[in-house]
Amino acid sequence: MSSHIKILLVDDEPDIIEFLSYNLKKEGYSILTAGNGKEAVAIAKKEIPDLIVLDVMMPDMDGIETCREMREQKELKDVLIAFLTARSEDYTQIAGFEVGADDYITKPIKPRVFISRIKALLRRLQTTASAEVNMQFGDIRIDKEKHLVFKGEEEINLPKKEFRLFSLLSSKPGKVFTREYILEQVWGDEVIVGDRTIDVHIRKLREKIGEGYFKTIKGVGYKFEF
Repeated sequence: MSSHIKILLVDDEPDIIEFLSYNLKKEGYSILTAGNGKEAVAIAKKEIPDLIVLDVMMPDMDGIETCREMREQKELKDVLIAFLTARSEDYTQIAGFEVGADDYITKPIKPRVFISRIKALLRRLQTTASAEVNMQFGDIRIDKEKHLVFKGEEEINLPKKEFRLFSLLSSKPGKVFTREYILEQVWGDEVIVGDRTIDVHIRKLREKIGEGYFKTIKGVGYKFEF
């Protein structure tokens, strides 16, 4: 399985590229590399990797701009993108998620932890590729066709909007969905809907399904984890 997974590493520091490549190749992944944003976009469009690990702080074209340009390419809009950076300021993370990043990995990072994060990201490929009608997360089961949710053998009653919100977040476990995207996908053009509405629905989902499944990303939005 691993040998069929292509990962593009983008960093202007050769030592970082060498370090990451070595550890990922040991796991059997196929590795592509780029030293700057423009080169990364060109390689990504040609190779369509499964995952892109993208440094934020690069000269000329930084990671934020590179990610934005990648997401504008039809063939790359669904590719997993994780930022790798030594910067941990909230505004940097917010900017990354707003341009379409799936995750954030802060360096320096230990090889074992890095590999664990990469594997967690790649599990989303299996989730996305699996049948969309029925989804299972531990003891939580979603039947999208019948609009039913079960926790163990117990059926959980979710009104329409709660079900749509849960379906959206669980469609890509671990991915951060911005508030703007959630409003667009769940409420559409409905009037007088704001951030407070999302918060209320998340609170209800936590009460019914469990506190630990729904994570708040400060200033950005929410994600589902199991």
